[in-house]
Amino acid sequence: MAPRKKNEAAPKRKNNANAFIAGAGTVVESPVTETLKTNFMPYAMSVIVSRAIPEIDGFKPSHRKLLYTMYNMGLLNGKTIKSANIVGRTMQLNPHGDAAIYETMVRLSEGHEALLHPFVMSKGSFGKAYSRDMAYAASRYTEAKLAPIAAELFCDIDKDTVDFVDNYDATMKEPVLFPVTFPTVLVNANMGIAAGMASSICPFNLKEVCETTIAYIKDEEINVADTLLAPDFPIGGQLLYSRADMEKIYESGRGSFKVRGVYNYDKSANCIDITEIPPTTTCEQIIEKVVELVKAKKLTEINDIRDETDLEGLKITIDLKRGVDPEKLMKKIIKMTPFEDSFACNFNILIAGSPRVMGVKEIISEWVAYREECVRRRVFFKLSKAKDKLHLLKGLEKILLDIDKAIKIVRETEQESEVIPNLMIGFGIDEIQAEYVAEIKLRHLNREYILKRTAEIENLIKEIEEMESVLNSRTKVKKIIIKELEEVVKKYGRDRKTKIISAETEAVENVEIEVDNSPVTLFFTKDGYFKKITPQSLRMSGEQKLKEGDEITQVIESTNAVDLLFFSNRGQVYKSKTAEFADSKASVLGDYVPSKLQFDENENAIYMVETTDYTGYMVFIFDNGRISRVPLSSYVTKTNRKKLIKAYCEKYTLHTVMYVKEDTDLLLKSSNSRMLIVNTAMIPAKPTKDNGGIAVMTQKKGQRVSEISLYTKGTLESEHRYRTKNLPAAGSKQPVGTASQEKLEL
Repeated sequence: MAPRKKNEAAPKRKNNANAFIAGAGTVVESPVTETLKTNFMPYAMSVIVSRAIPEIDGFKPSHRKLLYTMYNMGLLNGKTIKSANIVGRTMQLNPHGDAAIYETMVRLSEGHEALLHPFVMSKGSFGKAYSRDMAYAASRYTEAKLAPIAAELFCDIDKDTVDFVDNYDATMKEPVLFPVTFPTVLVNANMGIAAGMASSICPFNLKEVCETTIAYIKDEEINVADTLLAPDFPIGGQLLYSRADMEKIYESGRGSFKVRGVYNYDKSANCIDITEIPPTTTCEQIIEKVVELVKAKKLTEINDIRDETDLEGLKITIDLKRGVDPEKLMKKIIKMTPFEDSFACNFNILIAGSPRVMGVKEIISEWVAYREECVRRRVFFKLSKAKDKLHLLKGLEKILLDIDKAIKIVRETEQESEVIPNLMIGFGIDEIQAEYVAEIKLRHLNREYILKRTAEIENLIKEIEEMESVLNSRTKVKKIIIKELEEVVKKYGRDRKTKIISAETEAVENVEIEVDNSPVTLFFTKDGYFKKITPQSLRMSGEQKLKEGDEITQVIESTNAVDLLFFSNRGQVYKSKTAEFADSKASVLGDYVPSKLQFDENENAIYMVETTDYTGYMVFIFDNGRISRVPLSSYVTKTNRKKLIKAYCEKYTLHTVMYVKEDTDLLLKSSNSRMLIVNTAMIPAKPTKDNGGIAVMTQKKGQRVSEISLYTKGTLESEHRYRTKNLPAAGSKQPVGTASQEKLEL
């Protein structure tokens, strides 16, 4: 093609597939609300409905696709096969990738120990639910098949008990729900996080769930807590039971309860063995927390802690120092580690495609209604088949009257297409019956065969009458459900794994945490760095390492068992304990307090206070000459709050903050070269932390407090000139050559 000449107009493009799209590149303004509705809301609903929230059969779509694939592969019987094979076949229904499918299989497996009644029998390493670091092997190494209890998921699935839909590429059919014969939604734990909502269903003992369901079917006014005692976890543990709290969870579907681990003391080895832990934690988390407490010298009774989990199950061993009381130590561990943890319930389930948070009785009610529909559909399917068979046998019965006539009709009919019409005319039967008769083999055209077949008519009639009566009677449908539940209990019922203990009698008393109170020296710098150095380390150390431009503003001889208050430049105070900071050295910068205590953005620490009894006062001096005195007891909190807002008044510019144990004299210097001596006792103490105080040293326009120092009596000549009985006061002119007082360490 010849090149286009300069300034020659470009040819117009034809309106075809290669043409420019009209409006391409145009920026269109759209309200955020409209964008959320059109883009985010469909995505959110897809996550809620198609991924994260289980349905009334107890499964999410990913679970259902995997289990149905295994069922179609014939894995209810026979030997295990490679997991990779199962994962590959499942991708015909679930296109989200092999890793996601395999993780689903791992959670459903007995080897992982995440479910009370696993649906997948496993062979190989499938990891453990109670271990963060014990990973599962790759799918090419492990094997799996369906567990016997999985048969209850597919009971009569081929008898039109549930609806089927196309898979993602419309090449296969998959069930919308499973026709489960027991409330799996309550038996196995199920958790999921969707967009804007979540689901957290704790597991219950299968026997208790089935018995509760049977009791509900018989009497809808039952108290669920009478038969459904409490949740039951596959790893065991001890549940701290409160009847009132449990009934509240059963009623609303929301709430929490505490689960404690199980341990035993081996006197011969002087060690504690932890064999069961709460379902919300892992053995690594417990070990790491204990190690952290030992380093912080909050647990001084422990020599060593290690993970001894093996093929026999979970085991965490704690070696004790000589003479340690194991019961007293475990009370500390219960209080300070995840060895006792809370399980939060949120019984959020999809019902007819809509998420609903329901109580246990409502869940059972929905499951019973769903199961009734499955049973009715199964009975109707069988009834239709029975009626069809009866219709055929009645046609066969008519031929019994004259078998020779039937043979003669078939033999004398010249064209094959006329056989069916001739049989219909000859015996007064319809086309379906005639087709059935015509297909009978020659060897079966004898009286004995036909008598045996027609003998079934009477039994079929009785079965049809019984099935019709079932369809017309809800009571009979309920009896079928009850019978199936009783069979499930007989086959798969087990004793509880989680022990129930009274929350009132087993509550851990307020254990006094013994913190190492050895002497330490505290260093705080202008830029907010903190060091805690032991006397031994301090004697051996050289010059203190500081950030460039930084300087030490406070050095306090203290102990490892005091409270620390860090005041910030944003009018807030952050509370901590000395023991929460690791021992430091002079050769390091130390801990950056805003980072350690999670200050707000651009917030810095300006002053540190150490105390054990919260006596004394905080004194805040402002540029305009006002002073506020707040009792340190105002910063005491009943809870373990780490952050207090409105720690001092932010209305005025803060010049200096200090802590005084007892009232003392302060020397204030103004930018106009005036000085004033004032005793802190003259300033009324107010418990309101952010009070603006009182005017102490008057300042003219453009003037401000320039320097503050502690005053020692006799330092100034004629010091009475700088004292006053009434406040506020302007102070007196500073004499030329007056020695400056020692500056406060801010």
